[in-house]
Amino acid sequence: MFLDESRIQVHAGDGGNGCSSFRREKYVPFGGPNGGDGGRGGHVVLHTDPQVHTLYDIGSVRTFRGERGEHGQGSNCKGRDGEDMVVRVPVGTLVKDLDGLLLADLTQPDQTWIASHGGKGGLGNQHFATARNQAPRKALPGLPGERRELLLELKLVADVGLVGFPNAGKSSLLAGLSRARPRIGDYPFTTLEPSLGIVPVGEGYSFVMADIPGLIEGASQGKGLGHQFLRHIERTRVLLFVVDPWNPEHLEETEEQRALRVRSQVKTLRDELLAYHPKLSEKPWLVAVNKCDLGRPMEASLLPRSHYVSAQSKTGFKPLLESLWKEVRKARGEPVESAS
Repeated sequence: MFLDESRIQVHAGDGGNGCSSFRREKYVPFGGPNGGDGGRGGHVVLHTDPQVHTLYDIGSVRTFRGERGEHGQGSNCKGRDGEDMVVRVPVGTLVKDLDGLLLADLTQPDQTWIASHGGKGGLGNQHFATARNQAPRKALPGLPGERRELLLELKLVADVGLVGFPNAGKSSLLAGLSRARPRIGDYPFTTLEPSLGIVPVGEGYSFVMADIPGLIEGASQGKGLGHQFLRHIERTRVLLFVVDPWNPEHLEETEEQRALRVRSQVKTLRDELLAYHPKLSEKPWLVAVNKCDLGRPMEASLLPRSHYVSAQSKTGFKPLLESLWKEVRKARGEPVESAS
């Protein structure tokens, strides 16, 4: 199960109370106050874990609590700080308040952010001794821990994002290029949830590819799966438009007519991305003309930036991977060189 939105409550631990205590020893007539401070309450901390891929992985718990700090004790003994509650979330998690204000953007592995701060421990009576009041009985209670409700939203972080209409073969392509096993079937909107796969491109080299659910015209206005998946495209470095022009009803088409349909599909896809967020048009992109085993490939001059592939027979994978790897390296700011 994939989950890219979640609403949680975070309750940090309360601080421990300060202690009111006096030193009492034989032959020490004026022992004085020796009450220790209370310990700090435990924080609730969000920690990005590369092994966690969806918000579903945080479990069914929706309230996370830090441990209360221990109370102070005599002999100036400070109470133990409460243990922090660490919540593991996927890389790419956005944290917002209930008004939609962005509080944190967790984009790096092993990044931490304190979602709610533990309450400060109360002061023991040792802090209130003065020349006039050498035996104070005053000690402060611990402060309550911070409590609030948060909205978590996941935007996948991937090197390459597959974008295309339903049934274009994106899931099959991802399965063929990587070890990912997305659910595949012969019906619209097969992919109801994004999938991630690691694509090897040579000895010790690889990149992350994300299969984004099928796009339809009007998705930027919320049609189909709409914004539920468009936001995942924002975090990808390179876009791969997957198109399928091999319609059995148009077997008599010329190469030029089929190329025109491919260009029309790509334009519609790019227009939807542009309508959702203008910066998406600035991302580097390539085109994978899928299911090429169903028809004769068109001349390269008709469709620049395009590769003819078959997810079923794995035809054309090598040149596609070489082009994708080059674009990924450039997007990462790395020197472009062969990975093999």
